Amino acid sequence: MIQLNSSEHSLNVRPFATMRPVTSGVSPWLTALTYPLGRFLVLPSYFGRLEVSGQENLPKEGPVILAPTHRSRWDSLMLPYATGHHVTGRHLRFMVTADEVKGLQGWLIRQLGGFPIDVKHPGISSLRHGVELLLDSQMMVIFPEGGIFHDGEVHPLKPGLARIALQAESTHPGLGVKIVPMSIRYGHPYATWGCGVSVRIGSPLAVADYCQQHTKQGAQQITDHLETAIKKLDSEHPSFKAE
Repeated sequence: MIQLNSSEHSLNVRPFATMRPVTSGVSPWLTALTYPLGRFLVLPSYFGRLEVSGQENLPKEGPVILAPTHRSRWDSLMLPYATGHHVTGRHLRFMVTADEVKGLQGWLIRQLGGFPIDVKHPGISSLRHGVELLLDSQMMVIFPEGGIFHDGEVHPLKPGLARIALQAESTHPGLGVKIVPMSIRYGHPYATWGCGVSVRIGSPLAVADYCQQHTKQGAQQITDHLETAIKKLDSEHPSFKAE
């Protein structure tokens, strides 16, 4: 959903886009209401089989970026279902497009840990906030393909995720940022009622392993390795009956 651009050495953003600081938070009462409602009522009622594997790969502490495929807006509920507080003891922080944080929907997204970024002209405050969340040992979600795709393929990953991770790790050696590859597949391209859902969670990549080389090369290597891992996970889903 998000494409982040940066230079070889730092996050490359427009200087005039720094006026308003970006913040985010998690509402205890709203998450306590919304996520159990989705977990026990909405998702089981809408979908058929719900299958999750690899939860043992989710770090219980330290800075984490979840890097899933993005095939439906249902992903925003599937991710807490598969990786959220009842699994890891941690709330998710979503990086979302600026258009998604407008009006009532925007208020709800912000209360559930989302924060915006302008896709075309990313402001330094949004990117900095992503780094700050990692420095605070949060679990953040960034969709590395840069959009929603319904064709069932894994599309080329954008480099922004890797660059944010490297920015945090390289400026704070020993931070321990982990990137967790994920694949979410629905039994129908448009996640229709009654179709099955499968979530695969892979082994995390340690960002520190990529900090010994030039930033641009390290980011490219992370992106390549992450894409390979996501494609492997994507090939391991069970077969769904044709809808």
